Amino acid sequence: MLPKKDNKLPPGRGGSYHHLNFNGAIAAALREELGSTHQAVKTVMHWTGASESAVKTWLTGSHGPSGEHLVALVRDSDEVLKIFLLLAGRSKHLLGIRIADLRSYLVETIECIDRLD
Repeated sequence: MLPKKDNKLPPGRGGSYHHLNFNGAIAAALREELGSTHQAVKTVMHWTGASESAVKTWLTGSHGPSGEHLVALVRDSDEVLKIFLLLAGRSKHLLGIRIADLRSYLVETIECIDRLD
């Protein structure tokens, strides 16, 4: 459970990532993937069903998403999934994501090569 004071993850199984600020990490992940435009707000609202004001607080890092909203974000955002795994100390699972990304890239590359023939 997160402490109410500053939303930093408590020490424990979080590996070297327990020091990260949950709200700030989620905000950074969302901004990395979507930017800071109003379109980003609309996209996150669509993904989660959250209000505009709630999404804006997530993007600024002043508040973080609830559990239900976090699950919705992880479902649609690769960057939030990655930071979630890092915060949870499960970085070894990022390898599977990277392999899937690499496979997709390789398939696209092969399709491009085939179109050249």
